[in-house]
Amino acid sequence: MFLTCEGTLGIVPATMDYRGQARPGHFHAGYQQIQGINLGYLQIGGTQMFALAQVLSDLFKDIPRTTISKKMETLKIKSRRCDLAELRTLKAIHSVPTRAVKCSLISKADLEALCTSCESLSPRR
Repeated sequence: MFLTCEGTLGIVPATMDYRGQARPGHFHAGYQQIQGINLGYLQIGGTQMFALAQVLSDLFKDIPRTTISKKMETLKIKSRRCDLAELRTLKAIHSVPTRAVKCSLISKADLEALCTSCESLSPRR
């Protein structure tokens, strides 16, 4: 199965159960520009979820990870582990490295709160 996603939303089919019925789990993949950086996301259950690895490497590349972790703890931001289908989709849209074996997701609302909290920490673009 190949998934191509070039800036538009795509539908990733849910897996089928043994009776041929689609299980819940449809999600959309796409790109969102945040602070001038294109980040890949998955739309899961009505919520945009971003790969924490890409957020840390692209959006907060100049801020130590320990600082980001402390901010997340202070803001009570929880990440959730993605499942295999979500991980494969994130790899296909180049949000996580192809060698990744796991990935955590963060919601858009939490990402916006984190961006606001870290505004004073990153150098101006």
